[in-house]
Amino acid sequence: MTAERVLHLLGAPAASAAAAHRRGPPRPQRVGFPPVKRRVGVACSSSTEEDGMTYKGAGVDIDAGTELVRRIRKMAPWIGGFGGILPHKDEYLVFSVDGVGTKLKLAFETGIHDTIGIDLVAMSVNDILTSGAKPLVFSDYYATGKLDVDLAEKVIKGILDGCEQSGCNMIGGETAEMPGFYAEGEYDLGGFAMGVVDKDKLIDGKNIVEGDILIGLPSNGVHSNGFSLVRRVLDKSGLSLTDQFPGNDGKTTTFSETLMTPTIIYVKQVLEIISKGGVKGLAHITGGGFTDNIPRVFPSGLGAKIFTGSWEVPPVFKWLQQVGKIEDAEMMRTFNMGVGMVLVVSKEAADRIIEESSPAYRIGEVIQGKGVHYV
Repeated sequence: MTAERVLHLLGAPAASAAAAHRRGPPRPQRVGFPPVKRRVGVACSSSTEEDGMTYKGAGVDIDAGTELVRRIRKMAPWIGGFGGILPHKDEYLVFSVDGVGTKLKLAFETGIHDTIGIDLVAMSVNDILTSGAKPLVFSDYYATGKLDVDLAEKVIKGILDGCEQSGCNMIGGETAEMPGFYAEGEYDLGGFAMGVVDKDKLIDGKNIVEGDILIGLPSNGVHSNGFSLVRRVLDKSGLSLTDQFPGNDGKTTTFSETLMTPTIIYVKQVLEIISKGGVKGLAHITGGGFTDNIPRVFPSGLGAKIFTGSWEVPPVFKWLQQVGKIEDAEMMRTFNMGVGMVLVVSKEAADRIIEESSPAYRIGEVIQGKGVHYV
């Protein structure tokens, strides 16, 4: 399906709000699609902990977010996947919306604005990818108290870079100028993506069985989740963003460079893997880490056994755990720990996929039971 067909599907243009600047094609009319995706995205920071730091202690309560989703499901029981799915003729349209959380705070502090847009695109297109969908279009929301044109241009350039990496088209966006709402020099971002997959190629995890293999594709760092805790640990360490990051495999990088590394966009790599067969499910490892994200793709009655030590954990996570005195379980439920995308594949396809996708790791297997078990 082309972007032109998507725009035709969405309907005729309507007038834009007076308080915002519209970018791109005329605003399409709102369509009554059911809100088929809801994922926790809390972003705040306050803690007085001295030892054993936690995500909740940094201000993010995953359990509260999960409870909100549970309540919403009572009203809209069709939600819960990584992307919202809408049937259309012989295809499914797959939708996702996301932000980059308090990684924005580091963008403000470091002055690095030209890559945060890549993060924004990655968070949505990687979610769409878990259904086997190819991203088609992306739209953004940029809100600020006073519009700094030069700064906004840098952010939007990053968004365009992310669209190029994922092979989708940026079809427009919204720039909202809201005096008194944001601190000077600060802004917020939202990203909205849509992709398409043939109905007979949808990946929904229904065919996953006991004994299937979990393959992890490496991340390049923290990506775009867990930054409320990251910022708390950095504050506790007494170091600054301009200091050299220690123990980074001999590489000379600052904390700014390490933490602001943009999220990997897995689209081209994973679509290539899917095209060769054997993939039954995919989990994008974001907020909730391994513990909360991997079970989302399993049929009822199945869980995961994870072989800790079977992949390379980047130095940034080792540093965070050591300085923050963070428990293993907390790390595995907060960060990606070096694996940004998990593929659930058949035993027969596992060796081939690992060989052709190097670097890739056999990180576990599907078991009878519930949840994620670390061995």
